[in-house]
This record gives sequence, structure tokens and C-alpha cells, in this order.
Amino acid sequence: MPAGGTKKQLHLGFLSAVEVKDRGYVGGLLVTNHFGRPLEFQCTAPVRPNHTQEVLFGPTLVPYLYNELIGKTLIEKIGVKPDLVLTDDERVLGLRDHVDRPIGFLQEEANAGPDSLPLGLQKISFHERHPTDRDVLYELGNLVSHETDLFEPFERVKQALQEALQQVKQRA
Repeated sequence: MPAGGTKKQLHLGFLSAVEVKDRGYVGGLLVTNHFGRPLEFQCTAPVRPNHTQEVLFGPTLVPYLYNELIGKTLIEKIGVKPDLVLTDDERVLGLRDHVDRPIGFLQEEANAGPDSLPLGLQKISFHERHPTDRDVLYELGNLVSHETDLFEPFERVKQALQEALQQVKQRA
């Protein structure tokens, strides 16, 4: 055991943001331990850009929403800070420029680039401007079983988002 008698832990964040028809964009962040057990979940209210914003932001609108509004807000709001935030959308890698947490893009091994690192059954790539983010895998990545499907928690995030949106809709 490390000094102080505590075991090493790895808190993984699973960040997903989606467009919800007629509602806008919404995001969720699930933080788990390295066994995949939930520690905390946060989600945003729908963010709905107006037409002027869509025109002015153009193709940068979705990355702006996902990174600076949704992702940054969720990471600031979450109480259990993840050691590594994983995303299933490559556009969210830009979030790394706005937060002090490593952000990794989760990919199937067959689609992974040459700089990707293994974690569970998948591969992780990091933002090219933050090459030291991969150090978290060197330090704590061995805590995740090689048989772990890291896409599965994203399904939980999306189901929780649907549930939250349904509850908001019922209250309205």
C-alpha cells in the first residue's frame, strides 16, 4: 500500500453531450470508481441557442456548447473530481483548454490512431496540445481491468439524461 495506508483509486468521468430535438443541447457527467460504480452524476439543463447565435457561431457552435458551456460547467459543478474525463465525442477534446483535468476520447481499438493508449477494451486518445494528460494512464490505468467496456457507462449517462428530461417535461 502507498504511504498513509490508502489504496490507489481512479475516479473516471464519463462526459456525454447530445442534441435533443426541440429542446437544445444537454450534457451529463457520471463519475465512477475504477470498478464502474457510480460516485456522482450531474447534468445540465437544456441549452438552446437562438438563430442569431447559430448564424454567428456557425460551425463552432456545437464545440462551444459542448466544451465551454456544458462540459466546463459540469466539471466545475461535480463534487467528486475525476482523475480522467472520458468522452465519446471527439469534439469534446477541446474542453481540455478550459479545465484542469485530462480529457480522453474513447475509441474502439479498430478506429484508434497510432498515438492512442489502451484502457479496458478500448483505446484513448488525448488532445495534441496536452501530451502529459496521458500520464494518468501510466500512473493509474492498471486499476481498470483489461475486460472493462468503457462505452457502457455512456449508455447510463444517456439513459439518465433521458430520465431527467422526462421529469422536467412532466413538471412543465
